[in-house]
Amino acid sequence: MRCPGKYMEGYITKGIGGFYTVKTDAGAVECRARGILRQRGQAPLAGDRVRLSADGAVIEEILPRKNSFVRPPVANLDVLFVVASTTSPAPSTLLLDEMLAAAVYQGVQPVLVVTKADLAAAGRLLAAYEKSTIPAIAVDYAAGEGLDAVRARIAGNLCAFCGNSGVGKSTLLNALAPGLGRQTGEISQKLGRGRHTTRAVEIFEVCGGRIADTPGFSSLDAQRLVRIPKAELEHAFPEFAPYFGQCRFTGCSHRSEKGCAVRAALAAGEIGQSRYNSYLAMYEQAEQIKEWER
Repeated sequence: MRCPGKYMEGYITKGIGGFYTVKTDAGAVECRARGILRQRGQAPLAGDRVRLSADGAVIEEILPRKNSFVRPPVANLDVLFVVASTTSPAPSTLLLDEMLAAAVYQGVQPVLVVTKADLAAAGRLLAAYEKSTIPAIAVDYAAGEGLDAVRARIAGNLCAFCGNSGVGKSTLLNALAPGLGRQTGEISQKLGRGRHTTRAVEIFEVCGGRIADTPGFSSLDAQRLVRIPKAELEHAFPEFAPYFGQCRFTGCSHRSEKGCAVRAALAAGEIGQSRYNSYLAMYEQAEQIKEWER
C-alpha cells in the first residue's frame, strides 16, 4: 500500500517477531519498526498510535503515549478489565489487587470481572470490593448476565483483559463477540490453571470500541505490571482517598501509626479487610525493591 507524498498514521493491532499490523484509515498494513526506535528504547506496543513512512512499510515514529504496560504489553489503555474466576483457578485477592492497583496508578479505569458465576457463588469475591469504588461485574453465561455491562464499558474505549491463565478471558471474549472465534483452552487438572492459549496481544474492533486479547500471566508477572513506589502506593487504592490529610502524622504509611485515619476507617468497616491486607503486602514488597531496580 502506498500513499505518495505524505505520512500515514494509525494504531498497532498486533506485533509478532518484529512485524507489526497497523490499522490506518486506508486499511491494515504490515510493517517493521525503524531500527532507531529500538536503539532509543522505544519498542512499539499494541495500542500505540504510530506514524508510518509514505509507502507504509516502516514505523517512523511512535506518537506520545498516555500510558503503557509491560504485562500485558499494550499502550494507551482506557479500561483494564481484571478477570477473576470463582473457581478453577480459585481467585487470589492479592494478585487481583496488584493488577487493579497497577491500572489505577497508570490512570486507567480498572473494572473487575468475575467469571464462572454459574459454577460457584460470586458474592463473596464481589463483597471484597464493595467498598473499593472499583466497578465489579459478575458474568453468568448460563443466565446471560453481566455481558451487557461489560459491553457498555468497552464502547468508545481501548480496553485490555488481564488475569491469570484459566480464568476465562478468551471465553469471555467469545461471549462478547462470537465472531472472533478466539481459541479457548481446558483447565489443567494437574496444575489447577489454564494453558496459555493466547500467544500474543491482538486488538479487535468490537462492541463499539477496541479490546485487546492478552497472554495469561503469573503472579510474578503481575508484580512487574508497574513498579509503584511505597510512598505512592496509597494512591493506587481509591478507597483510601477520602481519608488523606486526616492522619495524625504527615507521611503516614497506614500500617501501625497512631491516629491513622485509614486504619480507623478499616475498623469502622469503611475499607475492606482483604483490600487492606493487600496494601500491607504490596507495601512490604515495595520496601524490598532497591533504588536501582525502580
